[in-house]
Amino acid sequence: MAKTVRIGLIGLGRIGRLHGNNLVASVRGAEVTAAADIVMNDEIRDWVSCLGIKKIYDDPVKLIQDSDVDAVFICSSTASHAELILEASKAGKHIFCEKPIHTDAGVIKHALSSVEASGVKLQVGFVRRFDHNHKKVHDTVASGAMGHPHIVKVTSRDPEPQPIEYVATSGGIFMDMTIHDFDMARYLSGSEVSEVAAYGTIMIDPGLKKYDDVDTAIIMLKFENGAIGVIENSRAARYGYDQRVEVHCDKGCVQDFNDRINTSMISTADGVFCEKPTWFFLERYNDAFIAEAQSFVDAIINDRDPEVSGLDGLMPVYIAIAAKKSLRENRPVKISEVVV
Repeated sequence: MAKTVRIGLIGLGRIGRLHGNNLVASVRGAEVTAAADIVMNDEIRDWVSCLGIKKIYDDPVKLIQDSDVDAVFICSSTASHAELILEASKAGKHIFCEKPIHTDAGVIKHALSSVEASGVKLQVGFVRRFDHNHKKVHDTVASGAMGHPHIVKVTSRDPEPQPIEYVATSGGIFMDMTIHDFDMARYLSGSEVSEVAAYGTIMIDPGLKKYDDVDTAIIMLKFENGAIGVIENSRAARYGYDQRVEVHCDKGCVQDFNDRINTSMISTADGVFCEKPTWFFLERYNDAFIAEAQSFVDAIINDRDPEVSGLDGLMPVYIAIAAKKSLRENRPVKISEVVV
């Protein structure tokens, strides 16, 4: 097998540049040979040039058709993901795609069928699976050392609200934010979700009402293996990026805590002081972003299945659809009701 994977980067916004920087500086066996964005300006061209990327396109399809590209990183807007997966699979390019693949499960299934027919590899960007803390919790539960999981808890709170312009096209909190937590719940429990009950309200930004969305939510889950779970979300934890998980099992409990700038603790007569959590996902999960990119490149070089599959990209979307239906209809929703 080839020892170098030539990568084309599609979408040069915040997440695309993060992946580009990591691929160039930190991922063994990766060479970024081309970059594309439909909105091209001098700032983007300067960034591409600084990374030493030789080819730049304003049409992602032209990048996909470039013979010097073996694999693509799809980091563009959610609405474009599925179509780009179709184009890449038809061109025989391996695919890394940021989550979610799409907000419509039927569209996702069509894209996955194309991937399967073409025989290319697809990895979905659920980066939290590669976080050192969350992975340790998963590995401990998956080993069986703690017995059967009973309760899965996921806390996920952003430090500040996303811009309203983002929310307008993101698919809502369950699709753009909780989607990571739905994947984490499957990952930690080792089981599919069978039923969802969602509760949500607007506590932070009244402008969300226009988009039929909420900024504060609790989601209750039932798993096929008998376990139950709870996810809680907030768009604004003013103290930083709050990311914690816990699995209670037969023989005890496995949990992790927030990463902090440092773990020192100062105790005086006035109180006990420590650092706040890291501010946002760029700080908390950058090492995990490098690890997931390395995993994708290694899967191509060593001809093995990616660690996060197309099915892993589909199932959290079903859960998100069920959660939105539950919130609207004020009742628990079985996943079987929304599967297409």
